[in-house]
Amino acid sequence: QVQLVESGGGLVQAGGSLRLSCAASGSIFSINTRGWYRQAPGKQRELVATITSGGNTNYADSVKGRFTISRDNAKNTVYLQMNSLKPEDTAVYYCNAGGLTSPPLRLYSVWGQGTQVTVSS
Repeated sequence: QVQLVESGGGLVQAGGSLRLSCAASGSIFSINTRGWYRQAPGKQRELVATITSGGNTNYADSVKGRFTISRDNAKNTVYLQMNSLKPEDTAVYYCNAGGLTSPPLRLYSVWGQGTQVTVSS
């Protein structure tokens, strides 16, 4: 099994910054694309940013220029640096990872437990 543990959420004023971390552990043979998603109350979960194993990134238009996704493959950890936060960024943030488990090789796609980010105006 593969598990994800997120950290770094909290309460911040508008214009502030937070850094989220998501560490993967377990029977990992490979981790391919990593992603951050968020879900605000009453809304569907939406993509925030993704990063491939090769370092290619993709961002939602609403966070471009403010958020940066990065990964440390040696630590099986992905980060989300969030700057210039806005009240509309308030949501539960979830990380996702997909890849292959240690032999026997099996595909997996797992989610973290979520971390609350609240931005006050």
